[in-house]
Amino acid sequence: MQLVSYRFPGGSDERWRAGVEHGGHVVDAASLWQGEGREVTVKQVLAAGSATIASMFQQTRTILEAEPEAAGVLQVAAIELGPPVPDPDKIICIGLNYASHANEAGLDLTEVPVFFTKFRNSLIGPTSLIRLPRVSQQIDYEGELAVVIGARCKEVSEQEALRVVAGYSIMNDVSARDVQLRTSQWTAGKALDTFAPMGPGIVLAAALPNPQTLLLTTRVNGQIVQQANTATMLFSVATIIAYLSSLMTLEPGDIIATGTPAGVGFKHTPPLYLRDGDVAEVEIEGIGHIRNPVVGYAGKP
Repeated sequence: MQLVSYRFPGGSDERWRAGVEHGGHVVDAASLWQGEGREVTVKQVLAAGSATIASMFQQTRTILEAEPEAAGVLQVAAIELGPPVPDPDKIICIGLNYASHANEAGLDLTEVPVFFTKFRNSLIGPTSLIRLPRVSQQIDYEGELAVVIGARCKEVSEQEALRVVAGYSIMNDVSARDVQLRTSQWTAGKALDTFAPMGPGIVLAAALPNPQTLLLTTRVNGQIVQQANTATMLFSVATIIAYLSSLMTLEPGDIIATGTPAGVGFKHTPPLYLRDGDVAEVEIEGIGHIRNPVVGYAGKP
């Protein structure tokens, strides 16, 4: 069961609504919780707190067990899933968080987490198109565990850090390597449009009490290119949250991408860059998978 964002494909209304998905069915959040207004967003649901979310999930389970074909119950196949939080205040990405990746990149390990940012323009849904930009010919993949913050926090301790997590999702930290490596600041190669596929939804933290036990697998065109367990992270989810919250206030809906393991494309021989027609997939046990086709820009030779 996951908290998702969705809309109806082909419609004039492009706003993302919150829903609860289970077994290929989605129940709209507005029918489960009376928030402000006729439609409810995932960020509003997260801000309402864990008790409200737990109640929504229980209501969804009851509805689907009693009558999965009831009016108002949507089929995932009939809707478009979007990024679980389309409008976060912050998207913070951790770099060099697996020793294997730091080693393949030839970079030294650090005493504290290295981070950079993406922005809302990069976010797309679990099956949406990754669009190749004109500015780069070296587009790479990076499968990552994503953390979604559920409670406003500042200077939270490492021991208490997991208490502020709403849940977990999947992100592909798509990267334009030639742009990224022109300077010591990586954001230019990371923050391009469509460069943060995410989803399929948010699995609640209660369902994944230990985020450091999850197998992560990335595939390009069906072939495994990355595979590692989150147990091998250099900085755990709790450590990352404690560090970031020592610097800034974290808000409900903020997204933290926790870094990628070895196997990225620019370190393959020859390099394995994403091309028009490719399909990039990231799977994490206990969460699900995202599958994003890659398309070239108009006029590309």
